[in-house]
Parts: sequence; structure tokens; C-alpha cells
Amino acid sequence: MKERAAEHPVEPWQLRETGLDIDRLAQSESLFSLSNGHIGLRGNLDEGEPYAIPGTYLNSFYERRPLPYAEAGYGYPESGQTLVDVTNGKLIRLLVDDSPFDVRYGDLHSHERVLDFKTGILRRDVDWTSPAGKRIKVRSRRMVSLTQRAIVAIEYVVEAIDQPVRIVVQSELVANESQPRLSDDPRVAAALENPLEPVSQHGDAEDVVLVHRTRKSEQLMAAGMCHEVDTATRYKVDVDIREDWARNTVICELQPGETLRVVKYVAYGWSSLRSETAIADQVAAALAGAQFSGWDGLVQQQKEFLDDFWDAADVEVEGHAELQQAVRFALFHVLQAGARAERRAIPSKGLTGAGYDGHTFWDTEGFVLPALTYTIPDAAADALRWRHSILEQAKERAGVLGLKGAAFPWRTIRGQECSGYWPAGTAAFHINADIAEAVTRYYCATLDDQFMTDVGLELLVETARLWLSLGHHDRDGRWHLPGVTGPDEYSAVADDNVFTNLMAARNLRAAAKYAAKYPATARDLKVDAEEEAAWRDAAAAVYVPYDEKLGVHPQSEGFTGYADWDFEAYRGKYPLMLHAPYFELYRKQVVKQADLMLATYWCGDAFTAEEKARNFDYYERITVRDSSLSACVQAVAAAEVGHLDLAYDYAYEAALIDLLDLHHNSGDGLHMASLAGAWMALVAGFGGMREKDGRLSFDPALPDGLAGLVFRVRWRGVRLRVEVRHHEVVYAVHDGPHAEITFLHAGEEVRVTDEEPVTRPLKKRTPLMPPPPQPAGREPMSAVGKHPRASREKHLAGEL
Repeated sequence: MKERAAEHPVEPWQLRETGLDIDRLAQSESLFSLSNGHIGLRGNLDEGEPYAIPGTYLNSFYERRPLPYAEAGYGYPESGQTLVDVTNGKLIRLLVDDSPFDVRYGDLHSHERVLDFKTGILRRDVDWTSPAGKRIKVRSRRMVSLTQRAIVAIEYVVEAIDQPVRIVVQSELVANESQPRLSDDPRVAAALENPLEPVSQHGDAEDVVLVHRTRKSEQLMAAGMCHEVDTATRYKVDVDIREDWARNTVICELQPGETLRVVKYVAYGWSSLRSETAIADQVAAALAGAQFSGWDGLVQQQKEFLDDFWDAADVEVEGHAELQQAVRFALFHVLQAGARAERRAIPSKGLTGAGYDGHTFWDTEGFVLPALTYTIPDAAADALRWRHSILEQAKERAGVLGLKGAAFPWRTIRGQECSGYWPAGTAAFHINADIAEAVTRYYCATLDDQFMTDVGLELLVETARLWLSLGHHDRDGRWHLPGVTGPDEYSAVADDNVFTNLMAARNLRAAAKYAAKYPATARDLKVDAEEEAAWRDAAAAVYVPYDEKLGVHPQSEGFTGYADWDFEAYRGKYPLMLHAPYFELYRKQVVKQADLMLATYWCGDAFTAEEKARNFDYYERITVRDSSLSACVQAVAAAEVGHLDLAYDYAYEAALIDLLDLHHNSGDGLHMASLAGAWMALVAGFGGMREKDGRLSFDPALPDGLAGLVFRVRWRGVRLRVEVRHHEVVYAVHDGPHAEITFLHAGEEVRVTDEEPVTRPLKKRTPLMPPPPQPAGREPMSAVGKHPRASREKHLAGEL
């Protein structure tokens, strides 16, 4: 495993980079990305160079590309969709006399960047001497506004230090930037060359707007900029506009101690429906609004937004400063991914990079939305409204497959299926149930009847209709789902995947339940009593495989009878998909990511405590975590069966995945599911939070390495604070007068009001089985010593 870089000090509310490592630019660009869910800026340097991957993204703004097949087949998607690197508005180039400011030349005395989780601002401080001996300091602050959705704002200050100097600041908009050659890793986005064609250019000394269109998807976008200049000396401004770029140049001479301050406002807008004029006007209006607020106003709005978020979402980790920083880093980026997405998709990388082509998977509903539902529920509702907006495409896809209801795409940007690999795409029907689970989770957390009648019930109904047409009853009345792919993508097109079967049954029961609750809406959807009864019958008869001899549940029918995988032969050869043929992976007992463990978490009532313990012991030995979605699920499962120290390690791994670049691909964008999973590991793992029959439930327990854990959640309009110690837990409401909440603590009903917190003792959680080993070389990194878990004892004894 990779050691943490020294230039990232451990601090509770910020990520600080104290130097500049050119060889690690891609990772730092991802780590220092800014977004609001609508606009995404990679953390490129202000002057644009050097860079690893330039990136400015607009949510769901994509280009089509062909999907080639050696042998095409019926139902294969014909084209893919790739997130476009749009017009770059963060560029501010600087000339010091006649020397371009470039950190690769001259003398770089210091370079520091700080991403502040409380203010949402990226700060940069540079002390540099040009090759000609002119010393300057540059201070910049950059934000993507969480309150003014279309706006990016940058404050750029240049100070002369020891000599008079002529300063030229070139603030630019640049379309169709050249892209680096991407790696052969299939997880990396397809490169697009000059995807934007110019439509129009508008500008004067006040502001500039460039309008472009994608060549194949024919989407229109506009980018605009305007500036404020503040200096005590005389200055000149010049504007130049071309088809693919615009430049605002500020020239002045500074004496030692004098400064030039430029505030740049950038606005973005796009549409596949509106006219060029409408989009250009929208951007001009957004610029006017930003100027009206001013830099200080935008900063204050940003802080107030984040103050409110952290009040309902913060997680305090006592006893592990690095994990504390990591979980706040994770929550900040999860917030950025969804805060202002507003009925657009939440991609698996957010808007931090174009990895996976910028596609949305089940990661959103399975991992990101639980965190958003309990911290900023409006963002979760918007993400589900986006799913509803692509319902017609999902119904068309189901029709192509000869099925009823809706078959949601495995990977997409705009609603069409973009996965060209059938086993890991079309066959992964569980995405339907994941969406349904997100709908019911959101409703239980908010009791938002309007959401349910507007979109929620229809999503439940159409996903349920797919299951009923996909499954069948056998001669003994058991209901089966053959030929599906569960969460574990090393076991594809299998029969009766336990996770899929149980989740489909939950989907069917939820559709029947809420159709009965909202009969008028159900009638509009043509749901009748016979269909409701069929849903309930299938759910009640769902077949769940069980291996009586081993006393465990096969991940899917027959799985425990497969040949064993030779883990020792593949030590150090991970991920396996890059070193072994899928044919071998599919017919051996090896698990890419927690599959059955996710079933025991989401469908916990379907398993006894003993079954959970035996299942965990069995699957822990064969799960290699080649997916970033695995560690957080294993953390929750380990905590529930009493292996708290192991859960601690998995929580640490989930939270640090990008800060330590554990999968060696953070440069392509951050792993949003794992970052959200860090919240899941702490809150659901050590906090024991579950939703049971529409009620909130807690059963906390802490590992020895943590002194305490404090987290906050929203539930039906109330903000609940949960403070966990090793022997007790304190529940408190902090919403003001008359707020109260009722929930379960270890099965006991508890009522908490704003007037008095409630304290309950904790029982020691004793595991039913000894801690299991992991596959050779796949032990999680220790949360204590940054060494594989198998070496922890030696590390603690000072032998490593």
C-alpha cells in the first residue's frame, strides 16, 4: 500500500498541500476539485500549465461516440456517451516583465494550496522569482458557488516584492483544449478531439460570452466572464475575442509592496432544447447576479450554506486525526457532487474527472444517496427525480429486451444504455431494485408525500413490473430470477443471486405497499388489485439459496460448489480483471466486491445473527476488493458481526481511497461511492444506524482505536445528534423548540426532545466467530499503523 505524502498535513477542516509534485499532478487535480453538482472544475493551476488532465465539466453535457463490436448482437447499445471537457474559464496567465509565470522555471520558493471544507474555497499561495530575477507573490482564491448555481469566482492577487515590475494578467476562456493521451485502462474515459464547434461570440469591455455546440449530440453551451480590477497604480485593459477563446488582458506596473487584484466571475449554461440566444442571455444574467453579490457576498453565501450543511452532517472521529480529516474530505466532495445537480445525474466520479466517461451507475443510489438522504435530503430527491426523467428510455429498453416495466441502464449520462458488455451491464438488473430502495429510503426519512405521488410511486411500479416479467415461479411455487449479475462482477449471469432476489422482493413489496397508500396515483398508473397481489405473491415466494452443509448462503445458486481460486498464485496481481480472463473469474470462488455482505446489510431481517456471522467468515476469505465499492460494505458487515477492529481498518481504507490513491486511478477523478461509503462505514457500521419498517434504529459499538464518534442525521425534519462512547450513547435534538424524534435503540423505543438528551448504555459486542483471514495480499490497510492488517501486531510491537 502507498504511504501518505508528506505534503498533506493532517488537519481537521482542510486539505493542505505544502509543495508541488509535478509527477502527482493528476491526483492533486482530483483532490482539489471544486463543484456544485452543476459545474465541476478540476484543481488545475490557475495559469493552466503544467497540467495532467485539464477539466471543466457541466453535469450531463456529453458527446456521443460509437461503440464498436467485433460481433454485434440484438439489443447491444449502438453508441456511448462521454462527458465533455467544456470551455475553460479558470485560466489566468501571468507575465512578469517578459517572463511567463510557470512553476517549472525560475525559482519556486514556496507553493501551498488549501481546500477549506468550511468555506468551500480553494486557496493558493506562491512565492516565485522569475528567471530574470523579479520576485513576486501570487495569492488566489477559487470557488464554485453553492448558492448561485451557474457561477465560478476567482480572486487573483499579484504582489511585487523587491523590484519594480511590469505585470500582465491574461484572463481567458478557452474551448477545445488539447487533451493528454489517456491510459489503456478501460476505466478511463475515451478521448475526444475538438468536441465543441463555435456558434457565436459576444463581448465588450464589460463581459464576454462564447457559445458552442457539440458536434454529434447537438447540445448548446455558453461560457461567459467578467472582471473587477483593483490596484493603486495606473492600469490598462484590453479584450480580444475569437471563435474558441476570449482574453481579457490587464497591464500595470507595480512598485515593491504594491498589488494588483483581479476578481474574475465565470458563468456557465447549457441546454439541448433552448435557443442560442436564451443560453447566452442566461449566462449574461448569471454574471450580473454574481457582480451584484460581489466577491465578499459570494464568500459569505458559501459559508452560510456550508454552516447549515455541517450542522446536519458533520461526523466527529475522536482518537484518529487522519480519519477525521478524511471523512470530512469525503463528505465535502459528496456534497459537491449532489448539492446543485438539480435533476441531473450524479456521476460515479462526481465532476472531479472524466473517469468512466462521466457515467452514472448504481453507485449513486446504492452509496451516494444514503449519505445525501440523511444529510441534505433535497439533493437526494433531485437525483431520484432525474431517474424519473429517464423513465421512458428505461421502459423502451425493457421493451427491446422483451420485458415489461422499466430496465434502467447500467451506465449512462442521459438515460440511454452505454454499457457494451452484456454480463456486467444488461444482466445487472439489480440497479432497478437499488433505485426502488433509494425511493423508499428517501420517503421514510422525509415523509414527502408530494415526491411519492409525483415520481416515487411510478418508479416503484415500473421497476416492480420488470421483476415480475423477469422472474418466474417453479413447479413448487418458488419464485426465481435466473441469468442475472449481482454486485459482484466476477460472478456474472448467474441464477438466483441472493442480493438481487432479496432486493427484488423488497421492490415488489414496496410497490404493493405504496400503491395501496396512494390509490388514486396507482389507478393513474393502471395498477389494479390483481397486479398488487402478484407482486406480493412473488415477494413472499422468493427463492433464497442456502448451503446446508456449509451453513452459509451461496452468493448465487451453486456458487459454493465452484472450484477454489488460487489466491497465492495471484498475490500482487490486482485487480484480477487485468491479470486473469473473465472466463476463469466467472467459474471460480473469487469475489470482486462485497455482494452477499451487502445483502446482509440492506436486507438484514432476512438473516439471523448466526447466519450473518458465518456468511461474513466465509466470504471475507474470498473477497479481493478489486472495486472501490467493497471496503465500506465490509466495514458495516464486520462491525455488525462484532469484528470491530477489522471494521475500523475497512472504514479507514474507504475514507482514504483517494487521499492515498489506493487504487492508483484517483487522477481520473475521485471515487464518490467510496467517499460516501466512509460516512456509511462510520454511521451504519459503528453507529449501527438502520431503517427498519419505516423507523430509524441504532445499535452502536466502537472499535478500541476510537475514543468516541459523534454524528448527525436528518430524520423527518429533525436534526439528531448521536454521541457514541465505549459504554454509552447520548441522543440529542438540536433543532430549536418543540422538536422531537422517536426511534429504536438496540430494539428499545426511545423518544428525544429538544429539552433533554437521552442516554443509553451500550453492551459489549462479542463476535460469534474468530476474525477471518483475507485472500493472500489483500488484507486491509491498518487504521493504526498503515501496514497490512496481518502485520499489525508486529507493528505495534515495534518490529516493523
